[in-house]
Amino acid sequence: MNKPHGPIRVCLVGYGYATRTFHAPSIQAVPRLSVELVASSRPEHVRAELPGVAVEADPMRAVVDADIDLVVIATPNDTHFPLAQAALRAGKHVVVDKPMTPSLSEACELSATARTHGRLLSVFHNRRWDSDFLSVRQAMREGLIGEVRHFESRIERFRPQVRDRWRERPGPAAGLWWDIGPHLVDQALALFGWPDTVQANLARQRSGATTEDWAHVVLGFGPTRAILHAGMLAALPGPRFVMHGTRGSMIKAQPDRQEQQLIAGVRPGDPHWGTDPDPLQWRCDDGPTQTRTALSGDQSRFYVELADAIAGNGPNPVEPDEAVRVMAVMEAAVRSAAEGSAVSPRVP
Repeated sequence: MNKPHGPIRVCLVGYGYATRTFHAPSIQAVPRLSVELVASSRPEHVRAELPGVAVEADPMRAVVDADIDLVVIATPNDTHFPLAQAALRAGKHVVVDKPMTPSLSEACELSATARTHGRLLSVFHNRRWDSDFLSVRQAMREGLIGEVRHFESRIERFRPQVRDRWRERPGPAAGLWWDIGPHLVDQALALFGWPDTVQANLARQRSGATTEDWAHVVLGFGPTRAILHAGMLAALPGPRFVMHGTRGSMIKAQPDRQEQQLIAGVRPGDPHWGTDPDPLQWRCDDGPTQTRTALSGDQSRFYVELADAIAGNGPNPVEPDEAVRVMAVMEAAVRSAAEGSAVSPRVP
């Protein structure tokens, strides 16, 4: 894998919510990364926020630009595969926003292309660096409540009105499961490994919904059950994480705050960046309820580690095979919901 000399020159493909809120601020926080080009149909928005950065209207031309080392793709899900494939074949390193592709077969093909061309391919599973997940993972590694047998992970919102945006229109990998599901699945696989079974229920609950806006998925890991839940009608959301183990129970009630901080203009490295005032709570062996301060989150670590990996100084923060396994579980859930029964995910 060729190692670029000097700053790693980045092309951002797409300049919507994901790029403006997550990718651009995180990349700008890493001195070794330099945004040189943005592919967008709204050049005025790019120039207002990234003055001096070149803008290209055609994303396919942008991903093969000779002056770019790294392509970051944050476009509608059905465009991920052709854009990433073209960039890899042009000798670029590639980051794809989640989900990796609309299908498992495309994910496997993309991973193979990266190997063939000797380029780094990664997927932006940024919630591995959330304060809530980091706190729960540390507590589980310590065996704080013994062996976890019941695990709940939920991301709920209150958005009763259907919005006219690609995520909520019919199409490949559209709907709430494909928007939130990759985060929930990736975290569960990081904690428990490969599931034996997947049982899913997907529904459209809001008036006028044309894609699924509610998801309830149960992953089986031997005697352990991981419940993954997402919905759009939760004015009073449930706890972010709930765990019951062989010695007791644990709750992380409130979610990570980084998205809200980024929207408010807080940036990686600023005072209080990633801090989480909501403590982890647990009770075990009939003792009193205890709390501990949550770990701080830092999603910009994805790009710090990515820059290290491109320079040959560390591992890929999210290996393609890990993202492919997420895709396999995502597809298994869709199959389970359609069949109305538990299925065994196909090992990629």
